[in-house]
Amino acid sequence: MTTVTVVEKILSANDRLAEQNRARLDLAGIFGLNIMAAPGAGKTSTILRTIKALTPQITIGVVEGDTAAVTIDADKVIAAGMPAVQINTGGECHLDAVMLSGALTQLPLDQIDLLIVENVGNLICPAAFSLGTHANVLISSVAEGDDKPYKYPNIYRGIDALIINKIDLLPYVEYNLDYFRRGVELLNPGVATFPISCRTGEGVDSWVQWLLGKVGK
Repeated sequence: MTTVTVVEKILSANDRLAEQNRARLDLAGIFGLNIMAAPGAGKTSTILRTIKALTPQITIGVVEGDTAAVTIDADKVIAAGMPAVQINTGGECHLDAVMLSGALTQLPLDQIDLLIVENVGNLICPAAFSLGTHANVLISSVAEGDDKPYKYPNIYRGIDALIINKIDLLPYVEYNLDYFRRGVELLNPGVATFPISCRTGEGVDSWVQWLLGKVGK
């Protein structure tokens, strides 16, 4: 019982700070996006494809979350011409509102239209912690298998959009797209879904148009 109470207090404190993060983004006129996925699903590749498609129409700020003190992903974003901040979670399996609050102080918010937060690669922990962004997006790659909605239901329930990445691999792997989508529909009926390939660019336009509608451009 004590453990439950402590967890509730932690999540409640996180939610309060998440509200402050949201207010900060709203004040700056920024639409915030929290991208979650398993390791290797293509979070950074999707972000870089998105930057390429939207440049120079809008300015995108990126927060990169990682469990180790590396700047590989942030360096790629900066090389693509957009501001980025790397967060080292110190081994934690998710980002939280405190971490994002600190990252926001390091970004030129007055110059940004869209904030993309790349959460730590994990299908469990990130679902429990609000950051203050306006939308949650999950990337699920074909290479992961078609059973993920059935094995990790919580993260699918709380998303506003789903990207099915690496569809160029469909002819080469055992993956039943209909089975996968049925699982998603049971958990999150009607969720906006975008099958894409970051390698070929297939489907990216539909994803970008959805984003532009959210950003208001």
